[in-house]
Amino acid sequence: MKRLVSNQIVGPLAALLLVAVVVALTTNRFLDVGNLSNLILQVSIVAIVAIGSTIVIFTGGIDLSPGSAIALMTMVFAMTIKFGGVPLPFAVLLVLLIGVFLGAVNGVLTAYFRIPSFITTLAALSAFRGSAFMFNNGSPVFSVHPKLEPIFYGSLLGVPLPLFYVIGLYALAFFVMRYTAFGRTIYAVGGNPQAAALSGLNVARTRFLAFVIAGAMAAVGAVLMAARLNSGSPNYGVGMELSAIAAAVIGGASLAGGRGQIVSTVIGALTIVIVQNALNLNAVPASAQNVIIGAIIVTAVGVDMWRGEIGRALAFIVGALTSPGQKGKVDQ
Repeated sequence: MKRLVSNQIVGPLAALLLVAVVVALTTNRFLDVGNLSNLILQVSIVAIVAIGSTIVIFTGGIDLSPGSAIALMTMVFAMTIKFGGVPLPFAVLLVLLIGVFLGAVNGVLTAYFRIPSFITTLAALSAFRGSAFMFNNGSPVFSVHPKLEPIFYGSLLGVPLPLFYVIGLYALAFFVMRYTAFGRTIYAVGGNPQAAALSGLNVARTRFLAFVIAGAMAAVGAVLMAARLNSGSPNYGVGMELSAIAAAVIGGASLAGGRGQIVSTVIGALTIVIVQNALNLNAVPASAQNVIIGAIIVTAVGVDMWRGEIGRALAFIVGALTSPGQKGKVDQ
């Protein structure tokens, strides 16, 4: 039982199943085909952005900037296509390069200037959002390109394309984290940076690359968001950083760094999106939704901090119920 509870996937998966069952039993429209299809579209952006946020958390850092970065990049994407006449493939490449650059800025300040990642990315959150409002006088850009939605949100064999994007990126992230030296270095740096440095690992470079990856994932999220809404807006991505961090934490990533499973993050993203979907279907105000999501994050962190004690308690209860003495009492 202790091994089962301490498994890094079992906990998040159990939480997801519990939430899905409760929502299905309490919300009539949750299991509608249209709602489930919309759920896939909603979770795709959160899950992809959460890949980068999770890797940063693995290194012992935090990234508060992806939501604002998405707003900035959707504006650049929309304006370069609609007003600049840039072909769609080159606009996508430009956004990816901008995402890498924004991540690199966070990485340089955090890894090489040794400014805490919380401060660095908090400043970036404000700076990126402000930069987004500098484009087009702060007004959204609509009707960017007629082929955006079919290309990025079409379907293959009846399955929405965003699902393939999520599966492909998570498969790649899982391979990197599980089977490459870079993945093992990330865990080592997050678990004990001093020991990692003494072992000859480049701690600063690893943290820098983690933020670069986070910027690239935010760029993919920006392209998908702009494609889904066929527009760019400085107001997009509000709260995205909270959802991405929540997905990582609910998925079992330790905020102390060095522990977690990247695959569990998609389970956490599904949990967050299902909760938000249920709240929207029940017309819960946005202010109350933020309170609920905050409570979920606190609960997830608490479970992470008390994982060992919970495992021992459950093992004791199961052992007591299945012990010969207890069984005899039950038979009597």
